[in-house]
Amino acid sequence: MHPEEIVKNPHELYYMQVQRERERGERMEDSPRNRKLRVCVATCNRADYSKLAPIMFGLKADPDNFDLEVVVLGSHLIDDYGNTFRMIEQDEFEVSSKLHTIVRGEDEAAMVESVGLALVKLPDVLKRLGPDVLVVHGDRFDALALATAAALMNIRILHLEGGEVSGTIDDSIRHAISKLAHYHACCTRSAEQHLIAMCEDHTRILLAGCPSYDRLLTSYPSEDPVHVIQNWLGDDAKENGYILALQHPVTTDIKNSVKMYGLMLDSLMSFNRKTLVLFPNIDAGSKDMVRVMRRKGIERHPNFRAAKHVPFEQFIQLVAHAGCMIGNSSCGVREAGAFGTPVINLGSRQTGRETGENVLHVRDADTQNKIDHALELQFGKRYPCSKIYGDGGSDIDHILETQSALAVDLGGTNLRVAIVNMKGEMVKKFCQPNPKTYEDRMGLILKMCTDAAIQAVDLNCRILGVGVSTGGRVNPKEGLIIDSTKLIQEWSGIDIRTPISDTLHLPVWVDNDGNCAALAEKKFGHGREVEDFVTIITGTGIGGGIIQHGELIHGSTFCGAELGHITVSLDGPECKCGNRGCVEAYASGQALQREANKLHDGLYSPTQPYADLLMKEDVALKASEPATAAHLINAARLGNPNAEAVLRTAGTALGVAVVNILHTVNPSLVVLSGVLASSYLAPVKKVISQRALSSASSVTVLTSNLEDPALLGAASMVLDYATRRMY
Repeated sequence: MHPEEIVKNPHELYYMQVQRERERGERMEDSPRNRKLRVCVATCNRADYSKLAPIMFGLKADPDNFDLEVVVLGSHLIDDYGNTFRMIEQDEFEVSSKLHTIVRGEDEAAMVESVGLALVKLPDVLKRLGPDVLVVHGDRFDALALATAAALMNIRILHLEGGEVSGTIDDSIRHAISKLAHYHACCTRSAEQHLIAMCEDHTRILLAGCPSYDRLLTSYPSEDPVHVIQNWLGDDAKENGYILALQHPVTTDIKNSVKMYGLMLDSLMSFNRKTLVLFPNIDAGSKDMVRVMRRKGIERHPNFRAAKHVPFEQFIQLVAHAGCMIGNSSCGVREAGAFGTPVINLGSRQTGRETGENVLHVRDADTQNKIDHALELQFGKRYPCSKIYGDGGSDIDHILETQSALAVDLGGTNLRVAIVNMKGEMVKKFCQPNPKTYEDRMGLILKMCTDAAIQAVDLNCRILGVGVSTGGRVNPKEGLIIDSTKLIQEWSGIDIRTPISDTLHLPVWVDNDGNCAALAEKKFGHGREVEDFVTIITGTGIGGGIIQHGELIHGSTFCGAELGHITVSLDGPECKCGNRGCVEAYASGQALQREANKLHDGLYSPTQPYADLLMKEDVALKASEPATAAHLINAARLGNPNAEAVLRTAGTALGVAVVNILHTVNPSLVVLSGVLASSYLAPVKKVISQRALSSASSVTVLTSNLEDPALLGAASMVLDYATRRMY
């Protein structure tokens, strides 16, 4: 690392040096490029030291270019939190200054007073050290005091891990530090984009990955894990057979976070596994958490060990080989992903962060049962290792993987699986005939999804989750197919979410194919930035979805938007639902095929066989060949009046259904999707102009330009929500 990497503009470096030399009353004789850069690294607690240590080692290893000054403050210097400044000295760093800045009390007022105390003490230290650059990390209140002092003293600030989103007060502090900082080293592409959106200069942002991964991945193989595990959890503790618990208070909701901590401990006691509990950090509410822990006798419980601090190299061994990690520490959503360790994140403290597949968020952990269930789901599983926060080299300049979804579409004929990226591009698509029985169908789904997930690795795609589109009535909350269409046999009352999630260790979303078509339009098609619109699928059947106020309508019994069963005639043809006069009985592909066969058999005009006009590429349909909807449409195009009459009736029926929709939900846009959409566009518009109220007739009607709405809609469920896995 060279000075130019931190301060890229030599004129700016020259200005800083001249300013400092003037304050000292000295005349600068050396060229700024020949002079060492003085870098001050300030560390506040055990967690941020793990991120700062690799940088400190790098600076120390290059004495020709850098002077390293180390300032230690915050909970490093408190006995109750392990006096962790000693690990800095054990790493043979010379500490330039130790500042006692923590006002005890562990409440909101104490945090404010601690910031104030740090601001009182820091100016003397910074003036004495005279750094060119101050390096600060993260989102702690101590770091906010450091950044405030340095900014007001015209000291350049390099902020690590800015631009991330995590929730609670941490977000506000982190973003405030980013705005005070002059240079940024962030971990993910998303964080980089957030910083740019905050108007930070993109030339001063380095996408570097997480610095702790350097130590984490290099130290991980060096220790004997069994020795470390047994040292902290007892001689009978085994790899993947224990739990690591680390829960911090949420300062914006102390009461509920303390309650959640108690529920977590109760759940861990009933789960009956060896557990190492680390003491919470020094934020407001930590004292109350410790009281809860001691009141429940955790330190005396035979299954539990409690620790104030674990050395980093041993801590990562414990994380890597745990059966599960539980709490709300950032380590769970960041470092644990590097090993595929299953994590349960409780509450809202980290739910905004980008996470790997290993993290299960229990956002409303307000009952022990919810935490119990999460432990049953996660304990003992292993997940693919994640590279979201880097690959162990903090000089990387890009993230290798493309965030993608596995999309599954269960059609009456075919079963399709696709890898879909964030842009809605089909990276890879697979298709097999849909088996007739439940066992064969489920087996094929799992095999196709597994094969696709394996191929995704070679395609540099990180699969965030699985989205499933299927016909029939679906409960998306439970991942349950309640009633299937008659085209898909043995497919009612099916829990499809659980087997896929258990096999792939991924979150799974399920919805009706009509709803998925609407979601596809909302994310990738005509419905982008449209608050109220309706999508109508015109294919084998008639279906669709309704978006109102930006949200998909499901209805009280998940029967919302059954658009194919809008009645358009009191005595029309029988529908497969058992009713008469449904629009599906007039305008679906099956309905057109029924009418085509009537014509083909001469039922409409015995003297003029329909076969003579069912032409495709100048080849007549044979009398023995069954007619299809495509033949009917082709015949109408060639001028057959009977075929034209059938299509006109079907288009009118669909138009009447659309008018009913306009008068019910009043959308601003109607999107016709599916293979018959282009045939119905003109008649639907005509019926709207004739029958709709003037207040609704101005609606825009378009045909979809999406290649595969069902798959894209299934993917959109994942891509919109899978940066956090919710239970």
